[in-house]
Amino acid sequence: MAERAAGGPLAPPDLMSLEQYARARAEFRARVLAHKRPRTLAVGAHTTWCFEDRLTVQYQVQEMLRAERIFEADGIQDELDAYNPLIPDGANLKVTLLIEYPDPAERSAALKRLRGIEDRCYVAVDGARVYAIADEDLERENDDKTSAVHFLRFELPEPARRAWHAGAPVAVGIDHPAYQAEVALGAESRAALGADLAR
Repeated sequence: MAERAAGGPLAPPDLMSLEQYARARAEFRARVLAHKRPRTLAVGAHTTWCFEDRLTVQYQVQEMLRAERIFEADGIQDELDAYNPLIPDGANLKVTLLIEYPDPAERSAALKRLRGIEDRCYVAVDGARVYAIADEDLERENDDKTSAVHFLRFELPEPARRAWHAGAPVAVGIDHPAYQAEVALGAESRAALGADLAR
């Protein structure tokens, strides 16, 4: 069952030590994967949208600390500073956008064709679209191609948030010239993502 993301940015006391995490990892990972299921959407054949929240970000931070064997305070804070911006604040949704083509040659050609796709992603509440604010941490596109990973923020105005909670239809989509797709949110995803939005 999806949990409500709450409590604002993560701080060092919110994290498990490396030893604690080693003991809890299997159970924690299973909980996070279940939590992520309704928060992960395939939009068309080649993009996956992963809607982030406090729990998904905690998992990413714990995994980075584990992989890099980081246990000193400065290193932990660096990871928190890198990942905390992915936690929604009640007025927005935060998304990791993955552009996925298994074949390397096809992927290379697609990333050239899809320049600007990150700016053409939208969340539509009752038909009114809100477009993404993309890659605020660093530029992920150059004159030749876009990146296979982007970080998106969707700022939903209060009327859109009210409409969401009142049951208005919600869809997410892309209207790039080389890639058009839209997916209506089912009840489970609506509820999971709606928990990120203030009432």
